[in-house]
Amino acid sequence: MKPLKIAVLGSGKGSNFRSILSAAMSGALRVRPVLAASDNAGSGLLSLAENLGIETCAIEEPRYRTRLSLEVENALVGRIRESGAELVVLAGYMRMVKQPLLEAFPRRIVNIHPSLLPAFPGLDAWKQALAAGVETTGCTVHFVDAGMDTGEIIAQSEVPVLPGDTAETLHARIQEAEHRLYPEVLGRFSRRELP
Repeated sequence: MKPLKIAVLGSGKGSNFRSILSAAMSGALRVRPVLAASDNAGSGLLSLAENLGIETCAIEEPRYRTRLSLEVENALVGRIRESGAELVVLAGYMRMVKQPLLEAFPRRIVNIHPSLLPAFPGLDAWKQALAAGVETTGCTVHFVDAGMDTGEIIAQSEVPVLPGDTAETLHARIQEAEHRLYPEVLGRFSRRELP
């Protein structure tokens, strides 16, 4: 079976992308990143991809901070289609996905979120969990829909909130769980166990 071709969209350091690449390079995950796109030209995601010879795309959106304009998102759809990607993987992508992408890749866009959805959607979910005083939080891989972190849940991993946790220590443990869970779920896609 051929490796699953993925396009990865992110805005930050690229730590989830790095965990996916590590699993792929070790042979534990049969995916091949064919495009890395970011709305942050200085992102670690783009640097990592460039260093590995993976095609990159810097998304320029001067008008909006939380979404892409119709023209820009349509151009991104074109780049993803040209790459041959079979699955769009959001890894720290900080913009809402709208109809052009959703219609072009139905049930082919996944995201990882740092909480046990539906609890604590949106930004800084680990801070929300601390403020709420919950004993357990974690991370969720889900299909992307038009809402904020409302898509169908694929898998979750629990992380305990420990006495004395700070936002930084809790976030670090959630990221460790993300780095295990995301490659596991992508493996299910690569084996065609998920639609």
